[in-house]
Amino acid sequence: MQLAEITGLITAILAQVEEPSLIGYLQQKFIEGGAFMWPILGCLVIGLGFSIERFWTLSRATISTKKFIVQVKDALQKGGVPEAIKLCENTRGSIASVFHAGLLRADEGLDAAEKAIMAYGAIEMGFLEKGMIWISTFIAIAPMLGFTGTVQGMIEAFDAIKEAAQISPSIVAGGISVALLTTLFGLVVAMILQVLYNYFISRIDRIVADMEESSIELIDALYEMKSKKS
Repeated sequence: MQLAEITGLITAILAQVEEPSLIGYLQQKFIEGGAFMWPILGCLVIGLGFSIERFWTLSRATISTKKFIVQVKDALQKGGVPEAIKLCENTRGSIASVFHAGLLRADEGLDAAEKAIMAYGAIEMGFLEKGMIWISTFIAIAPMLGFTGTVQGMIEAFDAIKEAAQISPSIVAGGISVALLTTLFGLVVAMILQVLYNYFISRIDRIVADMEESSIELIDALYEMKSKKS
Protein backbone atom coordinates (compact mmCIF):
# COMPACT_ATOMS: atom_id res chain seq x y z
CA MET A 1 0.00 0.00 0.00
CA GLN A 2 1.40 3.35 -1.05
CA LEU A 3 1.87 6.31 1.24
CA ALA A 4 -0.90 8.26 -0.48
CA GLU A 5 -3.37 5.42 0.07
CA ILE A 6 -2.40 5.13 3.76
CA THR A 7 -2.79 8.87 4.22
CA GLY A 8 -6.20 8.81 2.54
CA LEU A 9 -7.34 5.92 4.74
CA ILE A 10 -6.24 7.70 7.94
CA THR A 11 -7.98 10.89 6.81
CA ALA A 12 -11.20 8.97 6.11
CA ILE A 13 -11.09 7.36 9.57
CA LEU A 14 -10.47 10.66 11.30
CA ALA A 15 -13.30 12.25 9.35
CA GLN A 16 -15.70 9.66 10.79
CA VAL A 17 -14.74 10.49 14.37
CA GLU A 18 -17.51 12.67 15.73
CA GLU A 19 -15.56 14.77 18.20
CA PRO A 20 -18.29 17.42 18.58
CA SER A 21 -20.79 14.72 19.57
CA LEU A 22 -18.43 13.49 22.31
CA ILE A 23 -18.09 17.01 23.68
CA GLY A 24 -21.82 17.45 23.49
CA TYR A 25 -22.35 14.17 25.35
CA LEU A 26 -20.01 15.27 28.15
CA GLN A 27 -21.73 18.63 28.34
CA GLN A 28 -25.11 16.93 28.58
CA LYS A 29 -23.97 14.63 31.38
CA PHE A 30 -22.35 17.55 33.16
CA ILE A 31 -25.63 19.46 33.13
CA GLU A 32 -27.58 16.38 34.21
CA GLY A 33 -25.28 15.96 37.21
CA GLY A 34 -26.67 19.07 38.84
CA ALA A 35 -25.15 21.85 40.89
CA PHE A 36 -22.45 19.69 42.50
CA MET A 37 -20.75 19.23 39.13
CA TRP A 38 -19.48 22.82 39.25
CA PRO A 39 -17.40 22.51 42.46
CA ILE A 40 -16.04 19.19 41.14
CA LEU A 41 -15.02 20.96 37.94
CA GLY A 42 -13.46 23.69 40.09
CA CYS A 43 -11.38 21.06 41.92
CA LEU A 44 -10.12 19.76 38.58
CA VAL A 45 -9.26 23.18 37.16
CA ILE A 46 -7.53 24.49 40.30
CA GLY A 47 -5.77 21.16 40.89
CA LEU A 48 -4.46 21.18 37.32
CA GLY A 49 -3.31 24.76 37.83
CA PHE A 50 -1.20 23.74 40.83
CA SER A 51 0.03 20.70 38.88
CA ILE A 52 1.22 22.84 35.97
CA GLU A 53 3.03 25.15 38.40
CA ARG A 54 4.70 22.19 40.13
CA PHE A 55 5.71 20.65 36.81
CA TRP A 56 7.37 23.92 35.77
CA THR A 57 9.11 24.34 39.14
CA LEU A 58 10.40 20.76 39.30
CA SER A 59 11.61 20.97 35.70
CA ARG A 60 13.58 24.08 36.59
CA ALA A 61 14.95 22.44 39.73
CA THR A 62 16.22 19.34 37.93
CA ILE A 63 19.70 19.29 36.43
CA SER A 64 22.26 16.66 35.47
CA THR A 65 23.69 15.94 38.93
CA LYS A 66 26.73 13.93 37.85
CA LYS A 67 27.76 16.51 35.28
CA PHE A 68 27.34 19.35 37.76
CA ILE A 69 29.43 17.61 40.44
CA VAL A 70 32.25 17.12 37.93
CA GLN A 71 32.06 20.82 37.05
CA VAL A 72 32.18 21.85 40.72
CA LYS A 73 35.20 19.64 41.40
CA ASP A 74 36.99 21.06 38.37
CA ALA A 75 36.20 24.59 39.56
CA LEU A 76 37.57 23.79 43.04
CA GLN A 77 40.80 22.48 41.54
CA LYS A 78 41.25 25.41 39.16
CA GLY A 79 40.06 28.43 41.13
CA GLY A 80 39.21 27.16 44.57
CA VAL A 81 36.02 27.98 46.47
CA PRO A 82 35.39 31.38 44.77
CA GLU A 83 35.35 29.74 41.34
CA ALA A 84 32.95 27.04 42.56
CA ILE A 85 30.67 29.68 44.09
CA LYS A 86 30.59 31.54 40.78
CA LEU A 87 29.64 28.32 38.99
CA CYS A 88 26.77 27.69 41.42
CA GLU A 89 25.50 31.24 40.99
CA ASN A 90 25.29 30.73 37.23
CA THR A 91 23.54 27.34 37.49
CA ARG A 92 19.84 26.86 38.14
CA GLY A 93 18.41 24.06 40.28
CA SER A 94 18.07 23.02 43.90
CA ILE A 95 21.42 21.25 44.04
CA ALA A 96 23.25 24.35 42.83
CA SER A 97 21.50 26.43 45.51
CA VAL A 98 22.46 23.97 48.26
CA PHE A 99 26.06 23.85 47.02
CA HIS A 100 26.16 27.64 46.96
CA ALA A 101 25.05 27.84 50.61
CA GLY A 102 27.68 25.31 51.68
CA LEU A 103 30.51 26.90 49.71
CA LEU A 104 29.78 30.31 51.24
CA ARG A 105 30.56 28.82 54.66
CA ALA A 106 33.51 26.71 53.48
CA ASP A 107 36.06 29.20 54.87
CA GLU A 108 34.63 28.66 58.37
CA GLY A 109 35.37 24.95 58.27
CA LEU A 110 33.81 21.73 57.04
CA ASP A 111 31.38 21.56 59.96
CA ALA A 112 29.98 24.99 59.14
CA ALA A 113 29.69 24.08 55.46
CA GLU A 114 27.92 20.83 56.29
CA LYS A 115 25.44 22.58 58.61
CA ALA A 116 24.72 25.20 55.94
CA ILE A 117 24.08 22.45 53.38
CA MET A 118 21.69 20.65 55.73
CA ALA A 119 19.81 23.84 56.64
CA TYR A 120 19.44 25.05 53.08
CA GLY A 121 18.59 21.53 51.93
CA ALA A 122 15.58 21.58 54.24
CA ILE A 123 14.55 24.95 52.82
CA GLU A 124 14.86 23.66 49.25
CA MET A 125 12.82 20.57 50.12
CA GLY A 126 10.04 22.78 51.44
CA PHE A 127 10.20 24.81 48.24
CA LEU A 128 9.89 21.65 46.13
CA GLU A 129 6.86 20.48 48.13
CA LYS A 130 5.14 23.88 48.01
CA GLY A 131 1.57 23.58 46.70
CA MET A 132 1.47 19.77 46.99
CA ILE A 133 -0.89 20.02 49.96
CA TRP A 134 -3.47 21.75 47.77
CA ILE A 135 -3.34 19.01 45.14
CA SER A 136 -3.80 16.46 47.92
CA THR A 137 -6.74 18.48 49.27
CA PHE A 138 -8.55 18.48 45.93
CA ILE A 139 -7.91 14.73 45.58
CA ALA A 140 -9.83 14.23 48.82
CA ILE A 141 -12.54 16.84 48.20
CA ALA A 142 -13.54 15.82 44.64
CA PRO A 143 -14.96 12.35 45.48
CA MET A 144 -16.55 13.70 48.67
CA LEU A 145 -18.40 16.29 46.60
CA GLY A 146 -19.39 13.51 44.22
CA PHE A 147 -20.82 11.37 47.03
CA THR A 148 -22.66 14.38 48.45
CA GLY A 149 -24.19 15.10 45.05
CA THR A 150 -25.24 11.46 44.79
CA VAL A 151 -26.96 11.59 48.17
CA GLN A 152 -28.78 14.74 47.12
CA GLY A 153 -29.78 13.11 43.84
CA MET A 154 -31.12 10.04 45.66
CA ILE A 155 -33.17 12.28 47.95
CA GLU A 156 -34.63 14.04 44.92
CA ALA A 157 -35.40 10.66 43.31
CA PHE A 158 -37.29 9.46 46.39
CA ASP A 159 -39.12 12.78 46.54
CA ALA A 160 -40.19 12.23 42.93
CA ILE A 161 -41.45 8.75 43.83
CA LYS A 162 -43.36 10.22 46.75
CA GLU A 163 -45.01 12.84 44.56
CA ALA A 164 -45.91 10.26 41.91
CA ALA A 165 -47.35 7.96 44.60
CA GLN A 166 -45.93 4.97 42.77
CA ILE A 167 -42.61 3.30 42.06
CA SER A 168 -42.04 3.71 38.35
CA PRO A 169 -38.89 2.19 36.82
CA SER A 170 -38.37 5.32 34.72
CA ILE A 171 -38.52 7.61 37.75
CA VAL A 172 -36.16 5.44 39.84
CA ALA A 173 -33.68 4.67 37.05
CA GLY A 174 -33.53 8.27 35.84
CA GLY A 175 -33.01 9.70 39.31
CA ILE A 176 -30.33 7.18 40.23
CA SER A 177 -28.51 7.71 36.93
CA VAL A 178 -28.36 11.45 37.45
CA ALA A 179 -27.33 10.98 41.08
CA LEU A 180 -24.40 8.70 40.21
CA LEU A 181 -22.98 11.14 37.67
CA THR A 182 -21.50 13.32 40.41
CA THR A 183 -19.77 10.31 41.98
CA LEU A 184 -18.37 9.30 38.59
CA PHE A 185 -17.01 12.75 37.80
CA GLY A 186 -15.64 13.16 41.34
CA LEU A 187 -13.76 9.87 41.16
CA VAL A 188 -12.37 10.67 37.70
CA VAL A 189 -11.09 14.05 38.91
CA ALA A 190 -9.52 12.42 41.98
CA MET A 191 -7.78 9.77 39.84
CA ILE A 192 -6.35 12.36 37.44
CA LEU A 193 -4.97 14.49 40.26
CA GLN A 194 -3.70 11.42 42.16
CA VAL A 195 -1.61 10.29 39.19
CA LEU A 196 -0.10 13.78 38.90
CA TYR A 197 0.49 13.93 42.67
CA ASN A 198 2.34 10.60 42.71
CA TYR A 199 4.43 11.71 39.74
CA PHE A 200 5.47 14.91 41.50
CA ILE A 201 6.28 13.05 44.73
CA SER A 202 8.53 10.63 42.82
CA ARG A 203 10.37 13.54 41.17
CA ILE A 204 10.79 15.34 44.50
CA ASP A 205 12.16 12.19 46.12
CA ARG A 206 14.62 11.78 43.26
CA ILE A 207 15.80 15.40 43.53
CA VAL A 208 16.21 15.13 47.32
CA ALA A 209 18.15 11.86 46.99
CA ASP A 210 20.47 13.42 44.41
CA MET A 211 20.85 16.45 46.66
CA GLU A 212 21.90 14.35 49.65
CA GLU A 213 24.29 12.19 47.63
CA SER A 214 25.92 15.12 45.86
CA SER A 215 26.28 17.06 49.13
CA ILE A 216 28.38 14.24 50.54
CA GLU A 217 30.60 14.38 47.46
CA LEU A 218 30.98 18.15 47.87
CA ILE A 219 32.10 17.79 51.48
CA ASP A 220 34.58 15.12 50.42
CA ALA A 221 35.92 17.40 47.69
CA LEU A 222 36.34 20.27 50.18
CA TYR A 223 38.12 17.93 52.59
CA GLU A 224 40.52 16.75 49.88
CA MET A 225 41.22 20.35 48.82
CA LYS A 226 42.03 21.42 52.41
CA SER A 227 44.15 18.33 52.94
CA LYS A 228 46.29 19.20 49.93
CA LYS A 229 46.77 22.77 51.20
CA SER A 230 47.84 21.60 54.62
